[in-house]
Amino acid sequence: MSIPILESPRLSAAVIVAHPDDETLWTGGMILARPEWDWFIFTMCRGNDVDRAHKFWRVLDHLNALGNMADLNDDPEQKPLELPIIEKTILSYLPTTDFDIVITHSPWGEYTRHLRHEELARAVVGLWQTEQIRAKAVLMFAYEDGQRNYYPQADKDAHIKEPLPNKRWEQKYRLVTDVYGFSEDSWEARTTPREEAFWYFESPDEINSWMSLKGMTQ
Repeated sequence: MSIPILESPRLSAAVIVAHPDDETLWTGGMILARPEWDWFIFTMCRGNDVDRAHKFWRVLDHLNALGNMADLNDDPEQKPLELPIIEKTILSYLPTTDFDIVITHSPWGEYTRHLRHEELARAVVGLWQTEQIRAKAVLMFAYEDGQRNYYPQADKDAHIKEPLPNKRWEQKYRLVTDVYGFSEDSWEARTTPREEAFWYFESPDEINSWMSLKGMTQ
């Protein structure tokens, strides 16, 4: 699927994710491939985690991006967060509500399973639908892990697939291992996709139709 907007020489792009490292794992290659874009990366959790926060700011330097961090609950038991709280948090940490492109999680995440990824996706969709966030297009990460049968990989039906040249993948991999500090035998390092994949939408109606087709409601 050819997406002309992705070839634009300069755009404003917001990457809205649940955790520091999600921006690198799922869309780091796209960011590295488009250094002329104005990137802003927001992570919903771990803002008060001194170690992860420090590493996140270092990664932003490597990605030539601005960003911000919130600190919503990310305890292991993953008690659900209220959607209005997530929406309010997103809006309060973004520098603007107008972007050319917004990139975020899909409503069922990238692997089995992490509630914060799923909740954040629904919040971003809701903000776009109500025009509290305005964007020409929304991209959602398109990965699946076969119900934990393998590491996350590009969904075969994804609208966009971008195989990463070796040099770019190595840059991304080094952010995961050298900057975030995950060992080479960690889940994160073994997961680091060599092909990035996205669902692509130009209007909230397109997302609604797609979610309905997938048997999911907002």
